Amino acid sequence: MRMARRVDPEWLDELPAHDPRALRSRRDLIRINALMGNAAIVAGELKLGTDRGQNGVRPRSDPGLSPVLRVAEIGAGDGGFLLRVARALGVREAEANLVDRKSVVTEATRTEFGKRGWRARAVEADVFDWLRATPPLDAIVANLFLHHFEPQRLAEMLALAAGRTPFFIACEPRRSAFALNGARLLGLIGCNDVSRHDAIVSVRAGFCDGEISALWPAGGAWSLHEGGRGLFSHVFIARRPAS
Repeated sequence: MRMARRVDPEWLDELPAHDPRALRSRRDLIRINALMGNAAIVAGELKLGTDRGQNGVRPRSDPGLSPVLRVAEIGAGDGGFLLRVARALGVREAEANLVDRKSVVTEATRTEFGKRGWRARAVEADVFDWLRATPPLDAIVANLFLHHFEPQRLAEMLALAAGRTPFFIACEPRRSAFALNGARLLGLIGCNDVSRHDAIVSVRAGFCDGEISALWPAGGAWSLHEGGRGLFSHVFIARRPAS
């Protein structure tokens, strides 16, 4: 029987940014993301767009367009996820907007972006306010973020994102018994109590079938793809063909 979706608070969201348990949990998330393979998924989709002009992203080879790839991650945390995407993507002359209500992006992270030709900008803002005001972007990325929201608020967020980019990709927890059992075993790889608690909460708030697609705004010639990827991830991709 399919589990009903349930959104509960996560401890990491409630801890002070520099609390030792929060710092440890963010390090745990690096390993969890590696297990899920989310950075590789996002980098692969973005590479298709930057190389061939697919996914609604304008091709960098077009001489009439700026060579700068403009990407934002909503719910970016410390920026580590998009940095791993940048490493895998290898795009030069890119702009990274790291949006989170609590900015914890370090100077060292900005420096690492800079080594790859990415100009990283930490934006401390409410995601809804930021989406209403930001100029158009080539792509918006969300990693383990959408599951924090109930359907009505999530639908509002997706509608705002659709008005700001032709390409949106989200990697979320897959809501399944298998993923839930995996979350319960994270202590075996040394994850702390915050990470273990939040992993279980995340899976229960995760997605399956076409649940995100059902909340994406209708119209606009969007191409939507949604489903499981790997063992634990649920991926949603929205593309609007270039005009």
